[in-house]
Amino acid sequence: MKNLKLLFLPIVALLITSCSSVRVVTDYDTQTDFNQYKTFAFYKTGIDKAPISDLDKKRIMRAIEAELMAKGMTKSATPDVLVSLFTKSRERVNVNDNYYGGFYYPWYYGQSPVTVSQYTEGTLFIDLLDAQKKELVWQGIGTGALSTSSVERKEARVKEFVGEIMAEYPPNAKK
Repeated sequence: MKNLKLLFLPIVALLITSCSSVRVVTDYDTQTDFNQYKTFAFYKTGIDKAPISDLDKKRIMRAIEAELMAKGMTKSATPDVLVSLFTKSRERVNVNDNYYGGFYYPWYYGQSPVTVSQYTEGTLFIDLLDAQKKELVWQGIGTGALSTSSVERKEARVKEFVGEIMAEYPPNAKK
């Protein structure tokens, strides 16, 4: 029985870590030379439309600023690119059948063969616009479970979201 529990620990660990991951997709203008962009500023008009608290906007903007500066860009009053963001969220429900191979293991899963969990899934859109043309040139989208348990966990989750998304910028960069 002890070996059986040890068999399931990696599976549970995988499930827990998969819930915390951020799924990222990006899109960009293939005709744009991203090496020309050296400076950035935040596009207040776009950011004001994001349906989140001002505190969360500040968290996201600080994380984006740190990521862009780590890539060698600088913040400027006359930027090459404007950074905008948008968010959306939805409630998700997971129903897990705790039977494995037709067998139920109550000593491992507790009393119920079915568990139901609810969480909020958030999507963060980070848009980079050419400042002169006011055209979208790059977009990164990250989706994953949100953390609302503490300020520290929110900060960490925002940094994780932004870090995963911005790892894809600039496109075709050698990693």
